[in-house]
Amino acid sequence: MILLDTNVVLDVVQKRNPHYRASALVLDRVLRKEVMGALPAHVVTTIHFLVSRHQSADTASRVVEWLLGRFSIATVGKPELRRAQALRWTDFEDAVVAAAAETSDCDTIITRKVQDFRASPVTALTPEEYLLGLDNVPPS
Repeated sequence: MILLDTNVVLDVVQKRNPHYRASALVLDRVLRKEVMGALPAHVVTTIHFLVSRHQSADTASRVVEWLLGRFSIATVGKPELRRAQALRWTDFEDAVVAAAAETSDCDTIITRKVQDFRASPVTALTPEEYLLGLDNVPPS
């Protein structure tokens, strides 16, 4: 299972170039059920806030419903927050993402900020790196 960081989802929701294409291809893999996808719980609230602010509350609700229908939600509770604190990163939000990925048994975090996840217990890749890796895996 892959866990998508906020920036990857926002690339698609907000059609942010030049990142849109690769991020959309990763989402497409999840939609086609080629890989299971997860989102940290706080990503859903962040996306709702941003879409509501820049578009409308109705659109934000539709986006959240769409996400909930297609992704697992990686719990962010006390254990994940304690684990994030134990990582002792300067960016606590990134530590929470790493902890949520770890406790949800995700194999990979997909993010555009891989440098912020160097010490992550779960491997972090950019959307491009992830897609390149898939293209190099021999068929089973």
